[in-house]
Amino acid sequence: MAIMRAMKLAGSELMFGKGCLEHVKTIKGTRAMIVMSGGSLARNGILDKVCGYLKEAGLVSEVFQGVEPDPSFATVMQGAKAMLEFEPDVIVALGGGSAMDAAKGMWIYYEHPELTSLADIMAPNPFPPLRTKARMVCIPSTSGTASEVSRSIVITDEHKVKHGIGNMEMMPDIAICDPEVTASMPKKITAETGMDALTHAVEAYVSRRANYVSDTLAAQAVRDVFEYLPKAYEEGENLDYREKMQNASMVAGLAFTNVSLGIVHSIAHTLGSYFGLAHGLADAVVLPYIISYNSADPEAARRYGELAALAGKTDFAAAVRELNQRLGIPASIAELVPDQAAYEAVLAPMAEMALADGCTKTNPIIPDASGFAELFQRIYKG
Repeated sequence: MAIMRAMKLAGSELMFGKGCLEHVKTIKGTRAMIVMSGGSLARNGILDKVCGYLKEAGLVSEVFQGVEPDPSFATVMQGAKAMLEFEPDVIVALGGGSAMDAAKGMWIYYEHPELTSLADIMAPNPFPPLRTKARMVCIPSTSGTASEVSRSIVITDEHKVKHGIGNMEMMPDIAICDPEVTASMPKKITAETGMDALTHAVEAYVSRRANYVSDTLAAQAVRDVFEYLPKAYEEGENLDYREKMQNASMVAGLAFTNVSLGIVHSIAHTLGSYFGLAHGLADAVVLPYIISYNSADPEAARRYGELAALAGKTDFAAAVRELNQRLGIPASIAELVPDQAAYEAVLAPMAEMALADGCTKTNPIIPDASGFAELFQRIYKG
């Protein structure tokens, strides 16, 4: 049994539930930089609300808009430059995982302008200390990545390769999870981010570092996603369903950021790098295959049995497949990457990338490169 790692459950303030967006009024500071992706939160009035609450709290705010899905290092540096000019003491990430990850990345380079490359914050380099200039506030607009309570970011380099970087310094100080902010999520995004949340919970539950606290959080998240994701998908305007999904995503995040994930994420990160697949969608398609693969490990099989029972089923891989079907998610990667020759041409480098991914080492069974290549073929053909 490995020695447990010290756990950290969120930053200094964690707010959740209907109406908690008003907590923004209590934020202390003078200048806030709001980091966001597109215009939907501007169009539906959420951005105005956040700016209004910041103003009530006595903060002047500026908006950095235009974070793309799978944020690039170039965007991170652009945001850091804007921060160096504006000099915020509060950074507010408003949006999905991309906006939150980008904001955390900008925060690092704003605090440390002497750092100039992505490699500067990756091992073996020491991770730089934060909070000498600003604190981080996250307000998620999706229920999936849980970046608002995680130590991790995924940033894409200039070669289109995704890099996962994790350090407890990046745990946001304040997380505000108001279901109203997620209400405008389209069905497709609701489905994909919801399956990302489920994958976080499932992988944390069978992680080699799983413990009593992470199990408690992950199990509840699995139960709630099975019950409420189809409902939130069908009735997106129902804030009760949105709230259940946001809370499930958040507690799954508290679990995985402490005990890490597994090879569903290693494979999904790789597919994202090579074929630009949306992360939650890749997770959703890959998850049932890896449940079957990991079930060769008796302890993992037993734990999947426990999760199946929570979902009211007997076969957990089948339960996940059924859920995917209800959400309109394809059963294999072939449906998303129709060019089989192009896919097979990169099996070897994809296998190497997945093997080197940080999430691989906590998976119940650790495949070698040829094992990964085989899994990439299996998830393709279905």
